[in-house]
Order: sequence, then structure tokens, then C-alpha cells
Amino acid sequence: MAKQRESRWVKAVVASIVRPIMTAVTRAEWSGQENIPRDGGVILAANHLSMADPLTIAHYLYVAGKRWPTFTAKEGVFRIPVVGAVARSTGQIPVRRGTTDAVKALKAAEEALTRDGSSVIIYPEGTCTRDPHLWPMVAKTGVARLALTTGVPVVPLAHWGEQHLLPYGSAKLSPFPRKRVQIVAGPPVDLSAYRDRPITATLLKDATADIMREITRFQAGIRGEEPPAVPFDPRQARQEKIAAWPAEPVPGETADDTGAAPGAQPPADGAGTGDATGGSAEDGTRREDGRGGADRP
Repeated sequence: MAKQRESRWVKAVVASIVRPIMTAVTRAEWSGQENIPRDGGVILAANHLSMADPLTIAHYLYVAGKRWPTFTAKEGVFRIPVVGAVARSTGQIPVRRGTTDAVKALKAAEEALTRDGSSVIIYPEGTCTRDPHLWPMVAKTGVARLALTTGVPVVPLAHWGEQHLLPYGSAKLSPFPRKRVQIVAGPPVDLSAYRDRPITATLLKDATADIMREITRFQAGIRGEEPPAVPFDPRQARQEKIAAWPAEPVPGETADDTGAAPGAQPPADGAGTGDATGGSAEDGTRREDGRGGADRP
């Protein structure tokens, strides 16, 4: 029998506050909710556009999917007065990036899925996309590991529109006029080819690519556009930036012994870090295959 992870009255209060707000600031267009199991553990693997999309996805899952949303969230959230208490009371999973405690988050997600029968939202990319056109990026492999170790279905979830409500990297919320937010859930990804096999880095990479391919396919359907043939890879982009350094000297200045302009610094990554399973809202768990943190689940 599934364990009750959340406080019923806190859930009721949160839902009564969040639902009217989301209805007021978004014009939701939802589909595919029939693909979300009404009970039992399930991973919803979603693309990540904006710091606002945890709310829009939670709204969709709770209202259309009839499931309570469980996210992995960075540990700092749990230290915020009131917010942390609410997060704990609603069953959210804390993650501390770059520490061995990240392993505990992965274990907590496994228990939420198998013991408690929860619906856990995972961002396989581990952070908001850095693709210039906001397509899903190359993802971390934690979501595949979690799916294969627990045996629960992985439902691909694609969405579009939250970037107009709150662009990534901006603190400026633009709630009015209401923003059109489209969300679709697809049938569970077929991972049968990877089950009952030794879990290797190659297997996890291939399974993750299958999951991301489905998310991208459904987002392309929403957008009515053709996705890139090759997903944006933030690690590769960073390496290309580093290869392009040192910068050209500024006119009037003298290059140093490295050939770089005085004061020039290697380009920043800007890609963020993710956890081993792919968490929520910039959270993280342990790194997988050296690929980064919360890909985290």
C-alpha cells in the first residue's frame, strides 16, 4: 500500500492558492493527460524553459492528470521560512548539489516512486535549456537510471509558453495579458530494449536519448516547427568557447604572454549544473558519468 507522503491539509491550502493564480496568468491548452497513470509510481520527464514552468507543470499534473506533483528541489529552498515547511509538507525532495548527500536524493526519489507510488517530475537537462531557440538540450542520464532501477513508466512531457511569462535569467515576471501555455504528455517511452541488461554508461546515454527524443518530438508538435537534427550540447559549446580563447587584444592595449587581451578571462560556462536524475527548478543530485549533477531525477 502506498505511503502518504504529504500533509492533506497543506496540499489543499497550496492548491487553493496556486490554482487561481495560474488560471489568472496563463491560458492553458492541455492534452495527453490520458497518458498519465492515475495511480502508481510514474516519472514525468519534461523539458525546462523557465523558472515558472514548475508551477505550470504542477498545475497541469494536478488538474488534468489527477496526480500530486513531486519535484526534486535544491536544498536551499528548504531553508526558506514557510516555503521550506510547505515543500516538506507537500512531499518535495531536497537535493544538495556537489555533495554525497545527492545520493540520498536519488534514493528518496526511488522510494517515492516504488514505495509511495508518487508521480515525480524530472528535468533530464538538469537546468533550463541554453539552446538559442529553446529546444531541449542534451540531457544527463539520471532519468534513465531512475527509470531502469525502479521499473516505473516514463511519460514524456513537453510544454511551451512559459518563456513569455518569466524568461530564464530574468526576474521580470510578465503575467498580463495572460500567456498561452501549451502542455502535452505522450505515451510512456518504450525502454524495453534497455531493461534486464547491465547498466552501463552507454546504455544510460542511449536510453536518455530516447526519452529526450520523445520530449522534443512532442514539443515540435506544439510549436509546429522542425527541431534541430542534433540537440544543443552545453559542454561542447563551452569547449568551443574555450578553444576560441584567448580573445583578440583590445585596440590600444598590449597582449600578455599568452596572447590574450589584458584582463581577458576564459568564457564562462553559462550552462549550469544538473543533478544525476534531472530535478526541478535548478536542483541537483549526484553527477552521472561525469556529466553533471541533478540529472539529478
